[in-house]
Amino acid sequence: MPDTTNHAQTPPPSEHHDALLRLIADSVPALMAYFDLPGLRCRFANQGYAAFNGHSVESILGLTVREAIGERAWRAIEPHVERCMQGERVKYVREQTLPKGEVRVIEVNLIPHVSGPGQLAGAFVLITDITERWRAENAVRQSEERMRKFAEATDEAIVFHRNGIIIDGNEALQRLTGYTLPEVLGLSIFSFITPEWRPVALEYTRSGREDPYEVTITHKDGRTIAVEAVGKTMPMRHADYRIVVLHDLTARKKAQEREAFIALHDPLTHLPNRHHLMEQFDLLLAQANRRQGRCAVLFIDLDHFKTINDSLGHHAGDQLLCEVAARIKQCVRDTDVVARLGGDQFVAVLTDIHTPDDAALVADKLLHAMQGAFTLDHQPITMSPSIGISLFPDDGGTGEVLLRCADAAMYHAKESGRGNRQFFQPGMDGRAMEVLQQERLLREAIAAQAFVLHYQPQVRLADGSLQGFEALVRWQHPLRGLVGPDEFIGFAESRGLIAPIGRWVLHEACRQLKAWQDEGLALVPMAVNLSALEFRQRNLVAEVAAMLHATGLEPRFLEIELTESVLMHQTGPVLDTLNDLKALGVGVSVDDFGTGYSSLSYLKRYPIDKLKIDRSFVMDTPGDADDVAIVTAIIQMGHSLQLKTVAEGVETAAQMALLRQLGCDLAQGYLVSEPMDAQAALRWLQK
Repeated sequence: MPDTTNHAQTPPPSEHHDALLRLIADSVPALMAYFDLPGLRCRFANQGYAAFNGHSVESILGLTVREAIGERAWRAIEPHVERCMQGERVKYVREQTLPKGEVRVIEVNLIPHVSGPGQLAGAFVLITDITERWRAENAVRQSEERMRKFAEATDEAIVFHRNGIIIDGNEALQRLTGYTLPEVLGLSIFSFITPEWRPVALEYTRSGREDPYEVTITHKDGRTIAVEAVGKTMPMRHADYRIVVLHDLTARKKAQEREAFIALHDPLTHLPNRHHLMEQFDLLLAQANRRQGRCAVLFIDLDHFKTINDSLGHHAGDQLLCEVAARIKQCVRDTDVVARLGGDQFVAVLTDIHTPDDAALVADKLLHAMQGAFTLDHQPITMSPSIGISLFPDDGGTGEVLLRCADAAMYHAKESGRGNRQFFQPGMDGRAMEVLQQERLLREAIAAQAFVLHYQPQVRLADGSLQGFEALVRWQHPLRGLVGPDEFIGFAESRGLIAPIGRWVLHEACRQLKAWQDEGLALVPMAVNLSALEFRQRNLVAEVAAMLHATGLEPRFLEIELTESVLMHQTGPVLDTLNDLKALGVGVSVDDFGTGYSSLSYLKRYPIDKLKIDRSFVMDTPGDADDVAIVTAIIQMGHSLQLKTVAEGVETAAQMALLRQLGCDLAQGYLVSEPMDAQAALRWLQK
């Protein structure tokens, strides 16, 4: 039977093979070509290779490598081609600029074609475009480089780990842990975490958390360090890793402990404060109740402590308080509680006593311990305490009641001559309640500014002309009416209330004088008294400057009066303040001159304008020869130092005549005028 198959339409096997090869070569993403020897002319190229170099698969055939890729590219690859022609398989990466100007990164493989032993027939070229992979890896490299630079620049410890195994760290990690990087590489990060925190850290890492948390780690020297840790997962091509930032919490923990301590303790003596004492009262009294035991509360107040502060300064006062605290602690047991309530007041709670005599013995021991001299600034000082004693459960069932009863007994000890101890008796708390009531009323007066100023004129003895006023504060007491300064200034100082009163007096005196001057009256200075406590506690110069600015009063019309106790000690700070006041233009006077007990050398050290002779030396003149001699000496000394002298408390014409005869400059007292309120003073000025 004849063969009717159309053999003419079936390609020969070789053509079929070539077509299949072409189809495969053009389908793969890689660029392929073959160059034969001796001229390295192209015998085959897929579409990708031809197009990459700007040719077609037909036009590239027969071209040399140099002709196919161009002169610039040839210079770049010629060394690699020479190695391939030596029979070496070559792989390299380079940038390639396409005809349209786009830059790509390619990986080139040159594979030598050996047709027989030692016979090189040509070279096969396989090119892969790795631009995207290169960019991704480069981004990772740059990111890792930035991370490395950051890790070295920061003070925070940074550690890198994969699956818990440390792979890197910075210098701060060495400073934090004491280990060098080679010592920790390859070790588990969890081995450095203290056992009690290890499960927390493991769970944190397993769950991929990235919020801050606290753990403790072990330093190379064995000590434990609290740290705040923050972990972050960083993606990588091969496997993710974790970066952990460790912040040393040592300073923060110490600050927190310090804050907690300060909240419950007196910062000066480090004894428990009132708040802590009241907390401990609850515990101590509950224990005593369970045992049906007894306790005693000793309320200790130092006698004449204000004199130490005023004469030797607050530094010496603080030193004394610390030494007193130490002596009190030496007189009680470790189970007893010693606290400082504030100022010069201490409390000792005696636990588990049997009889009141036990409390009396401790109080007597305290009195004896305080009899020994205290050395303050190389000066021996004696100090006595007044001690009030209350008993639990006899005098009260709560700490508040026991403290109030002991406070009342302490006031009774002071009224009984000081330097002794007294047990609480019913009726004693009346005095304590009076003190609390007085403090409450004074605080209310400060809030409401329930004060008024009275003004007493100072006149020149030679002609009777007005030379100044002294501002004298009065308290408008809700029950007693106007109360003089002698009845509340000392109390205000002891209760820490003098500063707001002093600020009000200074402002009101300046305001009132400026108001008079605006009416064409009283172009004279106004004197304002400052206590030693006010002078040391306030930023006086800045405050005075602010008051003058607020009221519009010229500085030359303000005069600050200080007692001798201010000028006796702390020469440097006092001198600086007075010089600053003088630079401001404010005058300075020494009030109650002659009542001090220290050297008068301060008169030539300080920039003083006036000496005010205390009324105690004036009141018995001219009949008392001793007082006349004292007044004469003060006036003569003042004149020799170019200081004006002012006599206080002048009440009779005979006193006035004597002072005029002795050459005293100014006089102040009831003979001239009693202190007047603002309206009366205005009428006096108008006359």
